[in-house]
Amino acid sequence: MAVHGRHSKVLPSELNKVCPESEDSRSVHPMKMSDFEVFPNLQQSSSSISRSRRKENLISWIPENIRKKECVHFVESSQTSDSGRIVCECGYLREQHLEDAVKTPLFLGKEWDPSRHIQEMPTDAFGDIHFAGLGQKMGKYVRVSSDTPPRVIYHLMTQHWGLDAPNLLISVTGGAKNFIMKPRLKNIFRQGLVKVAQTTGAWIITGGSHAGVMKQVGEAVRDFILNCSYKEAEIVTIGIATWGTVYNRDSLICPMGGFPAEYILDEENQGSLSCLDSNHSHFILVDDGTHGRYGVEIPLRTRLEKFISEQTKVKGGSVGVCWPLHDIRTSLPLWLQTIYNAITNGTPCVVVEGSGRVADVIAQVANLPVPKITIALIRKKLSVLFHDTYELFTEGKLVEWTKKIQDIVRSQHLLTIFREGKYGQQDVDVAILQALFKASQNQDHFGRENWDHQLKLAVAWNRVDIARSEVFTDNHEWKPTDLHPVMAAALISNKPEFVKLFLEQGVRLKEFATWDTLIYLYNNMASSCLFHSKLQKVLLEETEHTAGSKMPRIQLHHVSQVLRELLGHSTQPLYPKPKHIERPRLSIPVPHIKLNVQGSSLRSLYKRSAGRVTFSMDPVRDLLIWAVVQNRKELAEIIWAQSQDCMAAALACSKILKELAKEEEDTDTTDEMLALAVQYENKAIGVFTDCYRKDEERAQKLLIRVSEAWGKTTCLQLALEAKNMNFVAHGGVQAFLTKVWWGKLCIDNGLWRVIACMLFFPLLYTSLITFREKKLQPMNCLTRFRAFFTAPVVIFHMNILSYFTFLLLFAYVLMVDFQPLPSWWEYLIYFWLFSLVCEEMRQLLYDPDGLGVLKMASLYFKDFWNKLDVCAIVVFITGLTCRLIPSTLYPGRIILSLAFIIFCLRLMHIFTVSRTLGPKIIIVKRMMKDVFFFLFLLAVWVVSFGVAKQAILIHNEERVEWLFRGVVYHSYLTIFGQIPSYIDGVNFNIDQCSPNGTDPYKPKCPETNEDNKKPIFPEWLTVILLCLYLLFTNILLLNLLIAMFNYTFQQVQAHTDQIWKFQRHDLIEEYHGRPPAPPPFILLNHLQLLVRRGLLCRPATRHKQLKEKLEKNEEAALLSWEMYMKENYLQHQQRQEKQNTEQKIRDIAQRVDVLAELLDLDRVKRTGLVEQRLIALEDQVRQKLNNCLGKVGFSKGGLTVSVYLAVSSRTSEVKELDLEEKPEEKQPPYHVLTRNLIYPGSHTIRFPVPDEKVPWEVDFQLYDPPAYSADHKDTAVQDPFNLSLESLLKINYNAMDGLIDRQSFHGLYAVQDGLWARWEHWRRNLDGSIIRKSLKKMLEVLVAQYPLSDVWALPGGSLEPGEILPLKLKWILRREFWPQFQNLLKQGTEIHKGYLDDPRNTDNAWVETVAVSIHFDSQNDVQMKRLNSFLQGCDPELCIRWQVLDRRMPLHANHKLLLYKVSTLLGAYY
Repeated sequence: MAVHGRHSKVLPSELNKVCPESEDSRSVHPMKMSDFEVFPNLQQSSSSISRSRRKENLISWIPENIRKKECVHFVESSQTSDSGRIVCECGYLREQHLEDAVKTPLFLGKEWDPSRHIQEMPTDAFGDIHFAGLGQKMGKYVRVSSDTPPRVIYHLMTQHWGLDAPNLLISVTGGAKNFIMKPRLKNIFRQGLVKVAQTTGAWIITGGSHAGVMKQVGEAVRDFILNCSYKEAEIVTIGIATWGTVYNRDSLICPMGGFPAEYILDEENQGSLSCLDSNHSHFILVDDGTHGRYGVEIPLRTRLEKFISEQTKVKGGSVGVCWPLHDIRTSLPLWLQTIYNAITNGTPCVVVEGSGRVADVIAQVANLPVPKITIALIRKKLSVLFHDTYELFTEGKLVEWTKKIQDIVRSQHLLTIFREGKYGQQDVDVAILQALFKASQNQDHFGRENWDHQLKLAVAWNRVDIARSEVFTDNHEWKPTDLHPVMAAALISNKPEFVKLFLEQGVRLKEFATWDTLIYLYNNMASSCLFHSKLQKVLLEETEHTAGSKMPRIQLHHVSQVLRELLGHSTQPLYPKPKHIERPRLSIPVPHIKLNVQGSSLRSLYKRSAGRVTFSMDPVRDLLIWAVVQNRKELAEIIWAQSQDCMAAALACSKILKELAKEEEDTDTTDEMLALAVQYENKAIGVFTDCYRKDEERAQKLLIRVSEAWGKTTCLQLALEAKNMNFVAHGGVQAFLTKVWWGKLCIDNGLWRVIACMLFFPLLYTSLITFREKKLQPMNCLTRFRAFFTAPVVIFHMNILSYFTFLLLFAYVLMVDFQPLPSWWEYLIYFWLFSLVCEEMRQLLYDPDGLGVLKMASLYFKDFWNKLDVCAIVVFITGLTCRLIPSTLYPGRIILSLAFIIFCLRLMHIFTVSRTLGPKIIIVKRMMKDVFFFLFLLAVWVVSFGVAKQAILIHNEERVEWLFRGVVYHSYLTIFGQIPSYIDGVNFNIDQCSPNGTDPYKPKCPETNEDNKKPIFPEWLTVILLCLYLLFTNILLLNLLIAMFNYTFQQVQAHTDQIWKFQRHDLIEEYHGRPPAPPPFILLNHLQLLVRRGLLCRPATRHKQLKEKLEKNEEAALLSWEMYMKENYLQHQQRQEKQNTEQKIRDIAQRVDVLAELLDLDRVKRTGLVEQRLIALEDQVRQKLNNCLGKVGFSKGGLTVSVYLAVSSRTSEVKELDLEEKPEEKQPPYHVLTRNLIYPGSHTIRFPVPDEKVPWEVDFQLYDPPAYSADHKDTAVQDPFNLSLESLLKINYNAMDGLIDRQSFHGLYAVQDGLWARWEHWRRNLDGSIIRKSLKKMLEVLVAQYPLSDVWALPGGSLEPGEILPLKLKWILRREFWPQFQNLLKQGTEIHKGYLDDPRNTDNAWVETVAVSIHFDSQNDVQMKRLNSFLQGCDPELCIRWQVLDRRMPLHANHKLLLYKVSTLLGAYY
């Protein structure tokens, strides 16, 4: 194929291909890691290898796989170096060449040719780079050849440098020097860029130099690292620079690798070269063998960015982003080429308006129609923005730049202009997200892949507003199961708004939270979470017990073990430990909080084998626990709103948070946990309040219902375990406790009536006492007696009477009847005490919940009154033992007297039932703690004063008892006014003391004068010490104690009612489960219990009034009612929040912001209205002129304009002649695909032709296209003629030239005929009905993907000379079906015949085709079934399928045009 000026050379053209074949063109395919197998030395590096071993591998691997370029022939250049020395054409000095390079072999020729004079050799610059004088800044670097395959560099970065594969690629292109940006825009740029990189786990790629925008990027990363922790600050910043432009690069050369190489950043002496930026982490230095030439790295950078972008797509990640920021003076073509390459490769670009020069040019013309972007306009813009260097721009460069800018603007889906203030909070990261969304939405795709990608982008940036408006639209119907992977990612990355959105879109937590999902979530908890550390301790203990070397993975029974510690052992394990060996796990990917999920797709997590139990008892509960233990407030609230057993869930969350807060070291986190615990308690109170107002009986049943989901416990028990006093003090809870306290009696019975019936039980059969149950109302009912004496209130008062009787009898024996031999009264006391001991043993061993003896013992001794009971019993038994021994009779009486005191203290527990005395006992208990701590302070002063006084007054007192008296006892009494008489020497009497300390009944005398027997100690000192002692003890410490008592009193008094109501439950529960008979008659009940438990082996049971297990139907109805009341509570809370003053202010402010935006938008619309109307008018005029030209041209039988011009160079518009039908949508006026600058399958650059220069009627003197003929190895498709004039004259135009048909469909021009076939049928539901969308029927079309092609195509291909069917059609169909298919073609409808816009078109050759539509109306069509049967035996390398017709199908652009015509013809959805 040739491209040669305006001379006409007619060559046989190829038909439009589905995919360029390997012989014709180079097709680009995404490279995977498996492609590395072609390199024998590309070995995977293990992360477990030591650093030294890894360095050795790197030293051996890099020279074998990575090359550099050297000039091997010195040719003197006409230019000189900066110092005036002679240089080679490559730019290097003579001494910088190899020895052989200065010799001139004859075969090299005289002209310097880079292709021959520059050769590759192993690289000699790689390793670690250390920037001298900048601390510990260390990076990686490598010198690579400009022809290095991108996959080799990618392998180096990921396998040897240890970089994680990126989720997003950010390519920052900008001014290298003299870069000036507004301070505000600079801050927005730096913050937004780093935010994107840190949020998504992206790689940032720049030019790597310490100048311009590259320097800004480096400083932004540096500032972020300084303000973040080590793990958060991992941002990969890669600089791709030209080796020949790096200043001080000689210090990087080290054939064995620099570990590290010292690099000096010297900006003052760098001259025209550039220094590397110290804030980049990795450097790729591209070498083409030249010196001082900028832009060498651009082609390799473009290929590398495309390759990395394809790797992220394989993982489900994002595409690369090019960020053009320009302020370049002499290298404008290089940076414009970078943007153009990015757009050509499908990379979305964000142009920051106001960042300088070329970026501003693109930003200013971006909103204009492409025909409006003329050479004159670009010339005008450049003259304004480049006024200092505009004279250097040639006309040819202006034409080239105009063409590139037109192509850039034409790809509106890849171009985003960031204008300050346009996006939300003026964040650049939002602009990048918009760019990715726009590119993703316009990207061709099958099915739902693209929607998944867009949703991942929105989740990565936490932009739920964009997800609502752009993703969850009517264009795509989401299934709830499709959202499960992103739901897991949103949970792990703590994005509650997205969780709420997914729930609104139909995600059911009960279907989402499978067994494996929960394990997956717990294995990906934040390592800083306290719950995670507790899980690690459990795993470590299990490893030690099993003597295993490898720590096991987190399983749910490990979670259950930690949860039971937090919830209390009164609950059963939530996740029982499996009895069998751990079941085989699925390969669950590790989720990424950034853009995508690493590893295999998360969808595999939800594909389960049949018959496998994957759901837990309550998945909503499981997710709620997972959120609460991580203190994720918003997430937990959303999940709690979905819970069914909401009261129990709220109380359990409160308990968990309070327990975690006790162990949390961070005070801020502790306060947050405690505050969240209070919120959940309030939620439980709110729901219970609504339930109690609606139905008291059902609400009280919720309190004692056994919750299977929460470890077979009750709401009341959870509230008590969490010490939720506000909940227990609720009127409904107290009403229930009062109901339990009175048993079957009516609560309005007076206490005096109960006591009267206790003393004289026949009164039960009168109307003095009333019962709640009607069956107990008859007077002759025998059960009245049992119902009365089993009521807790009666049992309590009978025990009070019994206890008072015991104390009176005990006091009588101690004071009146304590004989050497016990009397029968004393034996009665012993028997009474034995009954008390039996009752305490019953309380200790009573285990209706099966907790075990040890746990029951720990619960028993947690109660203060139980400790007091045990203490009294132990002291009594000790005294009894001494009393029974005649020699210790008196000590035994003393010990029994002490026991009597303790038994009397036990009376205070009885008073807790009183609303008046109960709170006072609580205050006394709190004050006793204050006294205990006060004694420590008092002891310091007492002991210090006592020791000083004793040492000053008395010399060498050896009697211990008198030492204690003098140091402690006398000092303590001094506080209360008993001051020793001899302390000041005035009232000293030697007769009251013993001079030598020999009298055991007198203290030792102070030191005295031998003459007059007067004390010789310094009286002034003892008086001063006494005054200070009394000052601090009597005034300071005692008043401090009073203040402590006052604080305790006020604190308890403020919550007296709550505390009393909370502790009231313990008393009620104790007497509710206590045997009805009082001591000592309680022994009869103990005997009955012993027979039942010991002989009959019946387990202990709890009374239904405190714990009741409901039937399934009753429980389901109760929980449904509870959920209904919870919804009412949440709605009421929302109404209250809206009525809140602060919320109203926020709503008003938001509305004002929206109104301001609408006003600004309206102003913009009004100012641009005239311009828009003028543009529309010009478009209409231009369209009319084009139509007129088209009609005139075809009326003459076909002008040369329509066939000779291909838009790769210059072309005119070729249209199908249809005078009756008007196009529904505006078609591009010129052949866009044909004017791509790079000809497909080659490195040939086409001559740039802007839109305005395309028609041949327009004078274009600069037009000088290159000549190019593609080489074909297949002679069957190669034209037999060559470029010689003699060969061209032998061609038979406009006729059959042998087997070659050189007749054109548009006139007397010779092209090779072609044929494309389409098969389609209506898409149907399972019931056979036709599926409709937008009230239109939906078609399914047969498409194929050929080997070495990444796009799909309609079945068909080039028609070889003499053949009826194309080769590719024969490839798809079996041979026996070929004749039948020819009949189908004859019956089909011809929808297109003629020219197609194709990238391979040129001035001299173009593509023409015929498209035939074969439509099957019925899914039972015989021909269709036969066609499908013959398609099943196709080549395994060929992929063919029926696909729903949609404009987003990944097909060739000209094939989409054909499908659009078919959909219009059949009235189908497109």
